[in-house]
Parts: sequence; C-alpha cells; structure tokens
Amino acid sequence: MSGHSHWSTIKRKKGAADAKKGAVFTRLAREIALAAREGGGDPSMNVSLYLAIDRARSSNMPKDSIERAIKRGTGEDKGSAELEELTYGGTLGHGIVAMIECVTENRNRTVAELRHILTRSGGNLADTSSISWQFDRKAVFSVKSDGKNFDKVFEAALDGGADDVVEEDGYIEIIGGVESFKTIGDSLKKFAIKPEEAGLRMVAQQEMELDKEKTLSILRTIESLEESDDVQNVYSNLKLTEEALADLEKE
Repeated sequence: MSGHSHWSTIKRKKGAADAKKGAVFTRLAREIALAAREGGGDPSMNVSLYLAIDRARSSNMPKDSIERAIKRGTGEDKGSAELEELTYGGTLGHGIVAMIECVTENRNRTVAELRHILTRSGGNLADTSSISWQFDRKAVFSVKSDGKNFDKVFEAALDGGADDVVEEDGYIEIIGGVESFKTIGDSLKKFAIKPEEAGLRMVAQQEMELDKEKTLSILRTIESLEESDDVQNVYSNLKLTEEALADLEKE
C-alpha cells in the first residue's frame, strides 16, 4: 500500500480526474448509487454511502443530484438505465499490470475505450483471471494524520478487526480483510475518527519498481484510464517512488 495516499494527494492537487465538472458529477453519482445499492440508502448506517455523499458535497454536487443517485442505487428511480459493475485486467507495459474497475451503462463502449487507451500507451486488455491472482481484495481506510493521535487511531482500527495500520505521507492507512470493512468503519465512528477515504480495494501482492521515466509513463497511462467516465478505480503493481511522485507533482 506504500505510496497510495501520496498518489491520491497528488491527484487531488493536479485535478486530473476533475478536468470536467460534468465528468466529476457522473463519477460521484455512480459511486453514490453503488454504495446505496450495496449497503442501503441511509448514510448513517452505510459508511461507504456517507463518505461518497461527503465527497460529492465537497465537489459542490447539487443536493437533488445526490438524492437522485441514492434513489437510483436503492431502485426507487425506475427510469434510469441499470448500472453494471465490471472489472478488467490490463497490461500497462514494462511488466506492470492493473485491475480496472468500471461502472457503466454500455459495456461495449467501455471495452472499446479501455482498449484504445491501453493500446495507445503500449499496453492491452488482458484475460482478467490472468491478472487478478496477483491482487488481494482488502478493506482500506485512509485517515489524515493532521491533529490525529496515532495510538487512538491504532486502537480504533484494532478494535474493528484491522490487520495492519501504517502512517506515511501525512496519512494513516488502515488495512483489513473484506469482512472487516463494516466493523472497522463502525469502530472509527465510535472513536470519532473520520476517514478521508474508505473502500474495498485491490492490493498488489508484489510491487515492481521501475526507473523514473518508465514510472512516469505508467502513471500517465493510469491517469488516462482514470479520466474515463466509466472508470471508477485503477489498481496496479507499480511501486511508487518518492522521486517519480515529486516529478509528477511538478507537471
């Protein structure tokens, strides 16, 4: 997980995924709808939905759009096209592979766009099973370190069933099994600790480190994928070095 929070911080600063306000709202609406579909429409009982709504509000997403997304997820909005969750494996070049999580209303459009982005960058779509075995699905929470007592966060995480807690780059990351996602979220809430991010993520079993130029090339490909309206998350086995991240932040 090393480098995840730093990369997320840079993405926020660069605003790469937020280039178009409409695209931002589309992605946020889908995130809210999925969270509501999986855990119900009450944010007080659904930590994923609570965080998704909080991110939407931070991006000035209109209240009626948020409410409409919740209804779409719970099935109350019968007029919306059904969202489909899809996960694809891809090669990004130089031995780097990725799992690409998508939410779409048009599978053919999504596949065509992913193939175009990857092929243009020297990669390709791959058989998902040939990539997925290299990743483990984990519950991951990121808490800003500012003003936080690490021991308190550590205690809350362990009480919730976390497997690991690490502090790096201004964030405290809490990692646990998929089955512990709700218990960790509930424990953090009990300790009045609000995570910046929370979700189920694909974590590479073994990361690969490349030289700076190759790392930057791969990161640009990942950015291109993340800018696609249908892409929610991209997880890779690339080891992010401080040098490469510092250079990317300057761009």
